[in-house]
Amino acid sequence: MRRSHLLILLTICCFISVPAIGSEQAQSHFDKIKSLAGTWHGVSPKGAATVVSWEVVSEGSAVLERMSTEGESPMITMYHLDGKHLMMTHYCSVKNQPRMRAEFSEIDDNSVRFSFLDITNFTKKSEGHMQKMAINIKDENNVETVWTFAKDGKEHEALFKLKKKS
Repeated sequence: MRRSHLLILLTICCFISVPAIGSEQAQSHFDKIKSLAGTWHGVSPKGAATVVSWEVVSEGSAVLERMSTEGESPMITMYHLDGKHLMMTHYCSVKNQPRMRAEFSEIDDNSVRFSFLDITNFTKKSEGHMQKMAINIKDENNVETVWTFAKDGKEHEALFKLKKKS
């Protein structure tokens, strides 16, 4: 009888600690994104000058990213916590707004990877949308962002190598 009580207690403890672990990872990765605050310069995959700024806003509860690539309309991405999840909403130049949720890995703690959750203003699949996004922190002055665009059943990655300016 005691053995079954112990097994039940251990099972309950496991389920109680899982949300806390997810919450800690979400907060840790959100703090990493906050640490990027400042202006970063790089080049787009097509060779155009790109400026990315990250700004901590709303009393530290959100991070605003502004990506400006020469010859294109600037895009905005907002990052925030939602319970035990780290979320982002990307306001894309194709005029839709994909929401993504961070996925956590024990393998690479210097990367924050987001996967598609849902989308607004998406009327035709032929329009395409951002499907995935990753922020790879190389060191305090070097970051890579990888944006994955999905259209017509195909995915296309765009890598931006950024250096901190201020």
